[in-house]
Amino acid sequence: MNCRPNATLSNRRLMPIAPVRIRAYTLTTALGHGCASHTAALMQQRCGLRLSTRDELPVPAWIGEIPALDDVRLPPALTNFDCRNNRLAELALHGDGFFDAVNAARHQYGATRVGLFLGTSTSGVRHTEDRYRDHFERGTAGLAADLRFDSTHAYRSIADYCRQRLELHGPASVISTACSSGAKTFAAAHRALTAGLCDAAIVGGVDTLCITTLLGFHALGLLSPQPCTPWGLHRAGISIGEGAAFALLERGADRGDLALLGYGESSDAYHITTPHPDGAGAALAMRAALSSAGLAPAEIDYINLHGTGTPANDLSEDRAVFTVFGRDIAASATKGGTGHTLGAAGAVEAIVALLCIRDSLLPGTVNTVTLDPALTIKPLQISHTNQPLARVLSNSFGFAGNNCALIVGRV
Repeated sequence: MNCRPNATLSNRRLMPIAPVRIRAYTLTTALGHGCASHTAALMQQRCGLRLSTRDELPVPAWIGEIPALDDVRLPPALTNFDCRNNRLAELALHGDGFFDAVNAARHQYGATRVGLFLGTSTSGVRHTEDRYRDHFERGTAGLAADLRFDSTHAYRSIADYCRQRLELHGPASVISTACSSGAKTFAAAHRALTAGLCDAAIVGGVDTLCITTLLGFHALGLLSPQPCTPWGLHRAGISIGEGAAFALLERGADRGDLALLGYGESSDAYHITTPHPDGAGAALAMRAALSSAGLAPAEIDYINLHGTGTPANDLSEDRAVFTVFGRDIAASATKGGTGHTLGAAGAVEAIVALLCIRDSLLPGTVNTVTLDPALTIKPLQISHTNQPLARVLSNSFGFAGNNCALIVGRV
């Protein structure tokens, strides 16, 4: 299908939403565990990617792996959920005091009044791959007994695990809209909070490396043989990473609180893998986010670009950002450090946006040395800049034109 987003919708003014407080947040990626390690990595312009080995992948690729996951153990009562994705969730939940913050919210509001909205694209596919490899390549007789569809492979696994681990009984769902998944959990939670379905909500995304995804992107010609270079001249594609990020949202926000100020969602309805060449849907999502926050483009201090490093995606986003903000907006892309964490990327980069505000940080675009002169927006590069920020927009655009833009900032 080749059609443009409805012009009437793109020009419609939305009523501003009520901001929701972001009470706690954390993230874990190849750059480290917790917020402090990520702030340090962003300031140091550190790249968390490494070259994959031939045993891991039959094609050259740079990946953002979290080695500590091999040592993570789930609670004995939840071992049926054991897979790399749920191990990552377990690790991330204990960063930055997040687990304790959720416990406090549960006691404050009640277990039925805390919602859970998570995004993923792979769930426990890697666990299934390993079991089939055991059977077909290593000669295991019969498929292993721990090949468990519901508790590891299925999308619901990550929500079921976190719900039981956090002892919650409120509304729960998993969103899987490719690379916009983690961002869209913030929008879903805001709607649930506004509708009175819950008083607090945990949002986020969890995604881990697996062969299916890596070879799938290679088959599409989108996997870079070098560390990805968003907005770079001769950029060759994405570098895939794994990551998890969580935030705890609450109704009501006091002056000075970090909060979700606005969000916008759209669908290109253009192509299953290629973005609209003019970024029509992406521009619509950014305009909707501004409208829902009651903000003008000039009131955004910084944009965390989706910035995947593929020729088509960066070009499309460049045109979209220029359409909405002009050429002078401060912007950069952080996937050169973390890798593209796919279903978790929107949540990971929302937390990065919060760190930028908290720590007065404009991060550079890691790995990118020479910007593509054909692109209008000129992201920060080479080194970070320290500058107070009040409002940050974070872009997340997925396959099939699933677009989401979030605005976070001080109330």
